[in-house]
Amino acid sequence: MQQGLTRELSAEFIGTFILIVFGVGVNAQVTLGGSQFGDFFSINVGWGLAVAMGVYVAGGVSGAHLNPAVTLALACHRGFAWNKVLPYMVAQVAGAFVASALIFATYHEAIEHYDGGVRQIPGPTAEHATAGIWATYPQEYLSNFPGGFVDQVVGTALLLLLIFAISDEKNVAPKMNFAPVVVGMAVFLIGMTYGINCGYAINPARDFGPRLFTAVAGWGSGVFSAHDYFFWVPIVGPLVGGVIGGWVYDAFITKHHSPTEPVV
Repeated sequence: MQQGLTRELSAEFIGTFILIVFGVGVNAQVTLGGSQFGDFFSINVGWGLAVAMGVYVAGGVSGAHLNPAVTLALACHRGFAWNKVLPYMVAQVAGAFVASALIFATYHEAIEHYDGGVRQIPGPTAEHATAGIWATYPQEYLSNFPGGFVDQVVGTALLLLLIFAISDEKNVAPKMNFAPVVVGMAVFLIGMTYGINCGYAINPARDFGPRLFTAVAGWGSGVFSAHDYFFWVPIVGPLVGGVIGGWVYDAFITKHHSPTEPVV
């Protein structure tokens, strides 16, 4: 039992590492390249593919949650063991943190060239902010609550509703070897439609792990206090939204399934 859990946690760690090393990697390339090596569209494509690759790496071992909001929603609605919830979340954050360190090491000289060694956090006076490569920061017009909170609840609810649909064999679920691509497409779609307010974190590990890395790697505690302590929004919002999204799918779709026959 313990050995099996260790394998699952390792899969969550590596899967989330893959998600972040490519997702934050595309952020770094676009930002540090002055948009000469990509743009908002390529960021969304990169994050969608990053999710798909992470799911391919970890899916056969842990189910590839890669996201505390997914883990919590599965515990609430799909019988995932509650005693695994916290270990999964820790593994996910750890994978995101280590991936962040690798990106920093790879792009260190590019960062120095871009910001001249002065680590800046996104804000109205920051001309060469780089903390936003790793974590999400809101637009200046956005309130933490309700604005940012609602944004994260809605985005993550949509994500979990789609994940439940994609994995529902009684619906029109894709074959399992293609499902990771469809999940990646869902993330791409959310990014293209709900990315403007605060960068569609929709994943507490994706935001907190990299944010924690920047706090210890030179950007300081301001990464947590920025925008009136916005950092809690992409943690709490997705956890709430994921549970809501799973409930909506079960309330309006799953309960109408025939117990023996698929819907189509």
